[in-house]
Amino acid sequence: MQSLTLRRQDAKTQARERFSLFAPLHFCAFALNLFLLLALLFFSGCATTPKHHVALTGNIMVDGPNMIAEGPPKDKVLWQSRTAVAAMRQGQFEVAKPLFDDALLTLQGIYGKDAEARKARGYFNKEARKTFIGEPYERSMAYFYRGVIYWMDGELDNARACFKSAEFEDSDAETTEYAGDWVLPDYLDGLVTTKLGNDGADALKRARANGTNINLPDYNLKANVLFIIEFGPGPLKYATGEYNQELRIRTRSSPLVSARIKTGAIDLAVAPCDDVSFQATTRGGRVMDHVLGRKAAFKSATSTAGDVALIGGLTTAAASNNRTTQGVGLGIALAGLISKGISAATTPEADVRTWDNLPQFISFAAVQLLPGENVVTVDFLDANGRADAKLTKTLTVNLTPDRDKVIFVSDTSITPQKL
Repeated sequence: MQSLTLRRQDAKTQARERFSLFAPLHFCAFALNLFLLLALLFFSGCATTPKHHVALTGNIMVDGPNMIAEGPPKDKVLWQSRTAVAAMRQGQFEVAKPLFDDALLTLQGIYGKDAEARKARGYFNKEARKTFIGEPYERSMAYFYRGVIYWMDGELDNARACFKSAEFEDSDAETTEYAGDWVLPDYLDGLVTTKLGNDGADALKRARANGTNINLPDYNLKANVLFIIEFGPGPLKYATGEYNQELRIRTRSSPLVSARIKTGAIDLAVAPCDDVSFQATTRGGRVMDHVLGRKAAFKSATSTAGDVALIGGLTTAAASNNRTTQGVGLGIALAGLISKGISAATTPEADVRTWDNLPQFISFAAVQLLPGENVVTVDFLDANGRADAKLTKTLTVNLTPDRDKVIFVSDTSITPQKL
């Protein structure tokens, strides 16, 4: 009996010794499994949505509708905007209207209701995951284009509301740190207001204050043909910084600096009213660099903390023969692994999706023509006043005495057109 008891005690002693020998390994296995579980939880929050494979042809009037219907829902507003302005340049305003309407409906409700936008504001989701709403200059242009179409349709109240919204999108309504400084939306707001029989003097004053180098004429209520003219390639976005967290704007140069309208006895030079590239790179006239600093700082801090904890914890565990000390060291190392996992899951990358077929310049002119058919040409000029013959547009304009004619012309518009 005593021999049996001794053997049992020896077996227990050996078991304790084996456990003491392998305890750190068991703890490591446990730590590794726990870390993998945590990593899975973190990374599941930033898993990408299934890819939508849509073959692109390079023709926006084909690719746009296909991407709107079959592409990623988060990019729908972007493709609606691109397609709508392309349709305007082909004279397909009835195609552009519902596209802008749907895009603007999304923009108006996006800030508090869109689940993907809320996720993208967190640490563990990419900015590009959220529904595209664009930068302020892009949202302003969406409202501006819709206002032009409303005016074409004789809906002056809606046009004025859109021009006001275009200016508002470029303003800091929360802190009033800066105010919108577009010229043409304010100028057209005042012109519509005047045509509706009200006082547009305040809007005209704001437009002139922002367009200090532009000769903005007084409103001529007898002018019955209103030209919206755009030309040059607009800005693009790109990212810089250690984590691609810095959103920057690349401006594109163009030899075109002005336009000229000719019809009958009229030969009218048209200078730019607004520079979209300037609006993209400034707020209230100040140059802005957009940095997702909060996410970038968090990513850097958690990565550094993870490095420190991993090195310190593993060093402590390896240098000690005491099981308690080894356990503490491995626990610190585990915390480091978790911190590194959090850092890896933090995605501060800037959203560089761009409304890439915007113009650089938008201009305005108003003339008075006789009712009936009028043939109008629009030339686009370089700095020496030379017209690029390949870009000249020929328009046949039919006027009725009961409504203003609003004509939209781009250097990429089709020609000839009947309006």
